[in-house]
Amino acid sequence: MRPEPQFADRLDAGRRLAAELTVYGQRPDVLVLALPRGGVPVAAEVANALGVPLEVFVVRKLGVPGHEELAMGAIASGGVRVLNEDVVAASAIGPEEITAVTEREAETLEAQEQAYRGERTPVDVAGRIVIVVDDGLATGATMRAAVTALRELRASRIVVAVPTAPRETCRSLRAIADEVVCATSPDPFMAVGLWYADFAPVDDEQVRRLLGT
Repeated sequence: MRPEPQFADRLDAGRRLAAELTVYGQRPDVLVLALPRGGVPVAAEVANALGVPLEVFVVRKLGVPGHEELAMGAIASGGVRVLNEDVVAASAIGPEEITAVTEREAETLEAQEQAYRGERTPVDVAGRIVIVVDDGLATGATMRAAVTALRELRASRIVVAVPTAPRETCRSLRAIADEVVCATSPDPFMAVGLWYADFAPVDDEQVRRLLGT
């Protein structure tokens, strides 16, 4: 039996999430970063409620060749690449293979950024408080990659904010982020979409409209 939804839709989730982030409202050093696509409507509501800018932060997993579901690292907006050296070593992946995967994913990332951001240059996060928003997390792998990348880009404080995620995922993220806000942590969790009455897919046009591009 389907569990009782916690949120009407992503906009409702964003408004409820913003209520837990009021300490960051109206601050000139705060920036909300959305993980596309599903995180953008949630993040737009958060940014609007807090009165701070909204930007998109694209992350692409680097899968092990032949076992693409296993991440050996990730690339992200701002030209950052992070590698999981343990996975690289265990999989005996050579530099050429890493470069090939990186270049392929970089093309996709660049196309996504162009689609979402248009001609606007990526925002500089150095020295700023960034609130990274998605519509929910399961394992949290993409969010972990985003946090690691933002460390490389020298954000002064990284706040992970999601409407729903398993307790263990929220707990693991607290080890790498400065703050983690999980509005709800149902148990058992099962899947992000179960906690929304309306979890319709978000398309590129909706992303562009919310970002003002």
